[in-house]
Amino acid sequence: MGAAATERTVGVFRSFWEETGENFPDLSCAPSTDYYFRCERRLFLDCFPGLSGRKLVKTDLWDEAKNTRILVWAARKGARVFGLDISLATIREASGSFAGSQARPGLIASDLRGAGFIDNAFDFLYSMGTIEHFPESGLAVRECFRILKPGGLAVIGVPNKCDPFLRPLMVTVLSRLGLYAYGREKSFTAAELERMLRHAGFRILSRTGILFLPGWLRMAELWVHVRRPGWSFLFGPLVGLFSFLYFKFPFLRKHGYLVACLAEKPK
Repeated sequence: MGAAATERTVGVFRSFWEETGENFPDLSCAPSTDYYFRCERRLFLDCFPGLSGRKLVKTDLWDEAKNTRILVWAARKGARVFGLDISLATIREASGSFAGSQARPGLIASDLRGAGFIDNAFDFLYSMGTIEHFPESGLAVRECFRILKPGGLAVIGVPNKCDPFLRPLMVTVLSRLGLYAYGREKSFTAAELERMLRHAGFRILSRTGILFLPGWLRMAELWVHVRRPGWSFLFGPLVGLFSFLYFKFPFLRKHGYLVACLAEKPK
């Protein structure tokens, strides 16, 4: 692909997420978002020891603008937090999530395929549901490797191609009907994710996942949360069941609709 074509492609990608960032509703306070946050918090506690004073970067700011605000939580735990996003609208909204906090997050407008941070900058990197949106997912992973310090830890997660509730099939159908709001999205098996990480230079430490939950249930619950918020509580018991199973039986975590790896950049 020539330089002009590449520039046009990046422009279309940026325009899509700019519009999405402007218009997409806030999903916080929904029962499945609370479950999502608990999953992410467990990941951070398990994978990122000693957050206080460490430099942590997140590869998109969607959650900080619309969802779990996990980076805000990490800042409260003492982490020095940074993040990037291709959408200025998302960055503005994410910045507002830190209002009233003593944290001074370093949030920049940048495409992960050319992350605007120097080499070897961060102790920890968190990327959950980012790289699957790029045709060049491998390039995005190599940028994750580049900006992480030697000995640094990364949690990188993507949609699970082997999701037992067939979420990738649901996404394909909705995308073809023009009803999927998150744009282009690929899914990966855990083995495919591991191969991509190793190819970038990472050493795999463990495999895990989050959100053991039918994708249709989360989408239905979020639709009600946005359109009929007074009825959202009806989904609480069903979401709570999957949350109970996830935390009670750790082997189920690898079967979440987002599969993830804990990886290290060798010293």
